[in-house]
Amino acid sequence: MNHKHAEAVDPDIKNANLKRLRRIEGQVRGLQKMVEEDRYCPDVITQIASVQEALRGVGRQLLRNHLKHCATTAIKKGPAEADRTYDELLELITSISR
Repeated sequence: MNHKHAEAVDPDIKNANLKRLRRIEGQVRGLQKMVEEDRYCPDVITQIASVQEALRGVGRQLLRNHLKHCATTAIKKGPAEADRTYDELLELITSISR
């Protein structure tokens, strides 16, 4: 697998995303405890929905950064790189919308 690196990541956005991910990690540990303690199913499901929305929020920030920096840079390089970027974005959007 080819590992690329993000371009022009704003340090404030990166720190905010890391902070959100650490908070989500804590929420997931809380979910594990809720399941261990046989907590009421609707309470667990509500907490799961909260974690999913938090992850979607981080994903939106990462997608925004990718479009603003990585995709824009690739598209400016010319038609061949632009086509690869469009294909990558379509594949990404398809995979996350399932």
